[in-house]
Amino acid sequence: IYKGQLAVLRARPGTRDAVAAVGKMLKQEEHHLKTFEKLVVEHRVRPTLLEPVWQVAGFALGAATALLGEKAAMACTAAVEEVIDGHYEGPLERLDDEALKATVAEFRADEAAHRDEALARGAEQAPAYPLLSGAIRAGCRLAIALSTRL
Repeated sequence: IYKGQLAVLRARPGTRDAVAAVGKMLKQEEHHLKTFEKLVVEHRVRPTLLEPVWQVAGFALGAATALLGEKAAMACTAAVEEVIDGHYEGPLERLDDEALKATVAEFRADEAAHRDEALARGAEQAPAYPLLSGAIRAGCRLAIALSTRL
């Protein structure tokens, strides 16, 4: 999502601050991904077969919302991170491995910070915010449900 947002926002005048913020979020997400990729191997967890689909869909979602404007990109970020924050709650309740639990808690805090920053940057002022945000949250929940099955 962040790569798609950056592809569009970098080409728009007056978005330097947003580009810096999204770039920082992207770096954190790349760290999360590398860590989870390592943990999947270590803990012998089957990765989702849908990963290539989510890569393309995420980029497209990020780019499409950024094309609607900086506030729409922030609305996307807030909606996605809200769902991810909630998604991390389950593992935190179930995990016995304290190191793994600490990693998930750290990443959850990052996601919440991304959501809060997006809200502070005007996410709720995006055109049709309730509709846009609701659709993105529903899509994220569907992606998570499908990923746990495939």
